[in-house]
Parts: sequence; C-alpha cells; structure tokens
Amino acid sequence: MSERFVRGSELLDQIHTGGGARLVEAMSDIAPDLGRFIIEFGFGEVYSRPGLRLRDRQIATVAALAAMGTAQPQLVAHIEGALAVGVTKPEIIEIIIQMALYGGFPAAMNAVDAARQAFVAFDGQDDSAPLGS
Repeated sequence: MSERFVRGSELLDQIHTGGGARLVEAMSDIAPDLGRFIIEFGFGEVYSRPGLRLRDRQIATVAALAAMGTAQPQLVAHIEGALAVGVTKPEIIEIIIQMALYGGFPAAMNAVDAARQAFVAFDGQDDSAPLGS
C-alpha cells in the first residue's frame, strides 16, 4: 500500500469507520483501481491538505453534491460523514436550502431525501453498507 493510500484510509476512517476498506471492497469485483484512486487521491491528497478542517471539507462536499443533484448515494454517505465530524442536522438542512439557489429546487428536494436517509442511518450507526452504494 502506498503512503497516500494509508493516509487516505486513515482520514476516511475519521468520517466513516472502516470506510476505506468498504469502498475498496464495494468496487473490487469490477473497478478495484477506482476505489484505490478515490482513497489515494480524494482522501490521501485532497482531503488531507492543510487549510480546511475536516468538518469544513464535509460541508463543502455536502453542498457540492446537493447542488449537483445527481449523486444521491454519495450525498447520503457524505451527510453521514458530516454528522460524524460534528456538523449538526440543522446545519445540513441549511446547507441544502442554500444550495436550492444554485442547484434548483428539485436537487434540494432530492438532497432533503438524502438527508432523511443519512439521519436514520447515522442514528442507527449502520456501518455495514458500502460507501456510495
């Protein structure tokens, strides 16, 4: 394993316990390199940069995914991750409302549904599902 992979896995584990291993496993049958790239580059390089706290990075990620409106499973996973690093449920709803201006109301409505799913999963601490599945 590369240093970036280890660093990315450790950081991802702060957001989702066992997240790196689950992400790699979820893609291992068809695209194992993609899971590795996400961990090495996404978390080992980008998320681990100085300048923003992990909480702030999760807020930015939730906002971007909510505005996109096309990445529902990833949005659910990152809302759970945001909760894990201290973002509150009311803050998540405010982020989604703010993104209605940029992504539109349909995207915001989808994001509220994602938040509902994430809140239930986070409250139940269901760490068994693969990330982004």
